[in-house]
Amino acid sequence: MADSDSRAGARYTSPEILAFCERIHVAHDAGLARAFAVPDGIPAIMVGPSEGRLLGLVCRLAGVKKAVEIGTLAGYSAIHIARALPADGHLWTIEFDPTHAEIARGNLAEAGVADRVTVVVGAGVDVLPTLEPHGPFDAVFCDADKISYPFYGAWAARHLRPGGIVLGDNAYLFGELMDASPRGEAMRAFHEQVARDFDSVCIPTPDGLVLGVK
Repeated sequence: MADSDSRAGARYTSPEILAFCERIHVAHDAGLARAFAVPDGIPAIMVGPSEGRLLGLVCRLAGVKKAVEIGTLAGYSAIHIARALPADGHLWTIEFDPTHAEIARGNLAEAGVADRVTVVVGAGVDVLPTLEPHGPFDAVFCDADKISYPFYGAWAARHLRPGGIVLGDNAYLFGELMDASPRGEAMRAFHEQVARDFDSVCIPTPDGLVLGVK
């Protein structure tokens, strides 16, 4: 159930509540802990522990075998997704920064999933067309440059199988979703495009997570 305050946007979380829930529901082994503790020089902008766990559970529920991630960073979310895949599954994850990509490869190896993940360096809009021969895909996770989200969503609609899922992080755009800015317009267009092409919802995670089923 919910009350009028929570339906209007109030949240009942606190650091203590979040810490308790993460301790109970999200187990960080050495591989995940290493990827979450990003080294100096890499921004700590990966999904949170509960959101990472959610990604993995959704992929398991959807029977995902072939997945694409746009925005690798240090590989934290990639580990969650890769561990949800069957033994013959595969994740292609795209990272713009070569230094980040190399760190991610080390973290993926430490987590024991390097054999089922390919890290591709480049901009998402350039790399995605090169992955099309591997499709159709079962899941596409968008967590990269927000201005390109409409491209990512449209690409997912074309290259996911029926029943495949698209996920888009930062759907609230750090509180800037309704701003009259290029990023605000792009993220609103992503919401509208996913709503047209998928059965969709925006899950109220801390910064919103769009989920669509083709």
